[in-house]
Amino acid sequence: MIAEDERDLLSLLKDSFQEEGFIVFTASDGQEGVTIANKEKPDLILADILMPKLDGIEMIKQIRKSGGKVPVIFLTNFGDPEHISKAIEVGNSDYIVKSDMKIEEIIFRAKSKLEIK
Repeated sequence: MIAEDERDLLSLLKDSFQEEGFIVFTASDGQEGVTIANKEKPDLILADILMPKLDGIEMIKQIRKSGGKVPVIFLTNFGDPEHISKAIEVGNSDYIVKSDMKIEEIIFRAKSKLEIK
């Protein structure tokens, strides 16, 4: 599942992951992300930290409260230690700073989290 409020980035990520053979669910805000994750039980979540209605960290905390242990890769514009530590605290998570991002790297990291070659 990809939770991202920037439509162009969401579309690019969705298309790129589908080209790699992934089944992709998308959410454009954190609340929608909680609903979709609880319904679809994704194997991995890519989550923007800053989103409307519910930020990515709170979205994952709510999913965890429902029993979801899904691995997470946070996408963020923040490279500062405070945001990074908050993202890591939710457990079974990683992060990528968007400004340093290449789609191929995100796909590689997702496959690594899922132990796919």
